[in-house]
Amino acid sequence: MKKEDCFYLGKIVTKYSFKGELLIKLDTDQPELYEDLDAVFIEVRNSLIPFFIESSQLHKSDLLRVQFEDVTNEADADALLKSDVYLPLEFLPKLEGNKFYFHEVIGFAIEDVNFGKVGHIVGINDTTAQALFEVEHEGKQILIPMNDEFIVKVDKQNKTIVVKTPEGLIDLYL
Repeated sequence: MKKEDCFYLGKIVTKYSFKGELLIKLDTDQPELYEDLDAVFIEVRNSLIPFFIESSQLHKSDLLRVQFEDVTNEADADALLKSDVYLPLEFLPKLEGNKFYFHEVIGFAIEDVNFGKVGHIVGINDTTAQALFEVEHEGKQILIPMNDEFIVKVDKQNKTIVVKTPEGLIDLYL
């Protein structure tokens, strides 16, 4: 399994018991969707390795307590600490309306109600307080806040997002 075919589910943060149980900090708003998984992929030395789950249960809202097959002691568990956990993209729940996952809008065209065609999304910057569309426009980068009030329509079929940005925002970059 390749990383680009997967999404980041969370990180193994600590051991839970001396029998090899681990706690995964889930990176999701709906942890209950991932309570009954059969397997996950764990990044070990830059490779995704499948690990089968013997048992799992939610622990304190966004932690998933797991017992993997073949991880039966503290030494086995220690080897997996701080590892990233992934699932195949097909496990993502389908989103309706103007909702989208960041990875699925890369390459979408951005059109502004007032400005017209702005360019194509080349990335998402979610390291700031407000996530931003990184848009390529004639060799220049334009950053557009991913604000619900700015997003008019997400057309997944035609790979286009229509936004209505405040007057002058796009001109700042040109």
